[in-house]
Amino acid sequence: MTLSWQRSIRAALAPYGLTHVQFVLLASLWWLDEHGSGQPIQADLAEHAGTDPMMTSQVIRKLAVRGLVGRQPDPADSRAVRLMLTAEGRALLAGALADVEAADEEYFAALGDKRGEFGQALALLSSPDDQGGHRPR
Repeated sequence: MTLSWQRSIRAALAPYGLTHVQFVLLASLWWLDEHGSGQPIQADLAEHAGTDPMMTSQVIRKLAVRGLVGRQPDPADSRAVRLMLTAEGRALLAGALADVEAADEEYFAALGDKRGEFGQALALLSSPDDQGGHRPR
């Protein structure tokens, strides 16, 4: 199931020249920018997206080369980098987001009225229990 969903997401992102990780980081950056307090730093983006900080840095550099993300040193911390979506990044993300949402809608349509139950079951599986994050077997 996961592989077929990933294929549908890859197909939705292909016209934009984005990988799934690049899409997640762009969408997370947009969310943080809209709901946070100013331009997020790279470490905040990695934490929000649940990605490795070093990998996040590498991916953000590639997105910056494409002109989708701006990077600036943080005036308060010389080790930190402030990030922002460029106008081109926002436009690309808007199209990609619409296509990813459509791909998700199509993929999960087979669940019909059981979609809510499915989401709850996935949330249950992804939530750590009181035993240090391990679910009983």
